[in-house]
Amino acid sequence: ITGGGGGVMEAANKGASEAGGVSVGMNIELPFEQKPNPYANKRLSFRYFFVRKVMFIKYAQAYIILPGGFGTLDELSEALTLIQTKKIKPFPVFLVDSNYWKPFIDWMKNTLVATAKILPEDMEIFTVVDDPDELIKELTRRVII
Repeated sequence: ITGGGGGVMEAANKGASEAGGVSVGMNIELPFEQKPNPYANKRLSFRYFFVRKVMFIKYAQAYIILPGGFGTLDELSEALTLIQTKKIKPFPVFLVDSNYWKPFIDWMKNTLVATAKILPEDMEIFTVVDDPDELIKELTRRVII
């Protein structure tokens, strides 16, 4: 399941489709953003972000978060909050590219943890990875058991 757009979302849908798997693209209707990619064999279109996030959460076995903008941060924050507050069954959350995520993680440590807005153990809800092989190993260990 991806956001249904281009780039890495398209690559993930293409890989799933070519491997014979179910390839789901959950696109968001925006006047200036992505168009659905052709590799999702199941396409869903959403007008509102909150409905789309519910669907991501409902079907997620893991979140693999790559560098992105406000939409990516929104989806990440929703998952972290729901896991932290035990509103959902926890699943692995992977942040890919430590250089990209370092300032965000530093801010969480130096601001959120330091001012007791979150607990130090909340920083363990996610895992930062750089190596694709490490990501596959962790996915296999934690999801594909």
